[in-house]
Amino acid sequence: MQPEPNQTIADPACGTGGFFLSAYDYLVENHQLNKKQKAFLKHDTFMGNEIVANTRRLCLMNMFLHNIGEIDGDSAISGNDSLVAPPATTVDMILANPPFGKKSSMTFTNEDGEQEKDELTYNRQDFWATTSNKQLNFVQHICSMLKSTGRAAVVVPDNVLFEGGAGETVRKTLMERADLHTILRLPTGIFYAQGVKANVIFFDAKPASKEPWTKKVWVYDFRTNVHMTLKTKRLVKSDFDEFIKCYQADDRSKRTESVERWKAFDYETLMARDKTNLDVFWLKDDSLEDTENLPAPEILAQEIVEQLEAALAEFRAVEDVLAVDK
Repeated sequence: MQPEPNQTIADPACGTGGFFLSAYDYLVENHQLNKKQKAFLKHDTFMGNEIVANTRRLCLMNMFLHNIGEIDGDSAISGNDSLVAPPATTVDMILANPPFGKKSSMTFTNEDGEQEKDELTYNRQDFWATTSNKQLNFVQHICSMLKSTGRAAVVVPDNVLFEGGAGETVRKTLMERADLHTILRLPTGIFYAQGVKANVIFFDAKPASKEPWTKKVWVYDFRTNVHMTLKTKRLVKSDFDEFIKCYQADDRSKRTESVERWKAFDYETLMARDKTNLDVFWLKDDSLEDTENLPAPEILAQEIVEQLEAALAEFRAVEDVLAVDK
């Protein structure tokens, strides 16, 4: 993402501030900052939200230890739910990993003194679709947070790329109003939790236009035939060297289909797919046809455990929804 001095950077679900600290380190290591730029980096660059009180305190501590903000000054991290209302200000860049989970809900006590859950939806005028899907709401909110020249990199689960209904509306509108130029398909279960399939979507905000801004979406498939686990074979930064080279951050017009994992899809092709499905893949899974290419037994066992745990989590989410419907 290559942040620049004097740019504002936000994360609407910032956790302990990992993205802020990485951006801070990048700015310090890659730029000779003058006095004004250092002051801006310390006081005005970062802003975020974190609704879990203890996590927010850890974030503030981490930032203070990195010389970001003042211990007794105005806090750059709000404890409010970022999805409740439109943003008060817009920013240059958003780096975010919104919380995973199918539905948003709130717990309340009924007239009999029993705890009940109710689906939580955000009826905002600036949202393109009303839904209780947290990730879809975060994608919409992040778009509203960006300046017309802003850029975003957001970690999302697979359902954001293929879910129908509100999901289809969000994907179509995103491609029309912003330039969704890159999708990075991550290996299963290595980013957020066991069995979870995640992606990083990269898009640039644009001013209002009658024509769609997305012309071509580049997809890097770092999932097919990639076997990694949280314990035995962890993801490391060097694993992304090929993707970073393909990404061409300095000039995206220089992108070419130079490796088999890197492929471009034009806007018309994606819009013609059922439900505007952006969960695109084209590589053959070798393990489905050639048993000699299967990973080691311990990795297979770990993957099976992760898939079963993910399935169990999905069933529990369905159970929660059914309980709400009653």
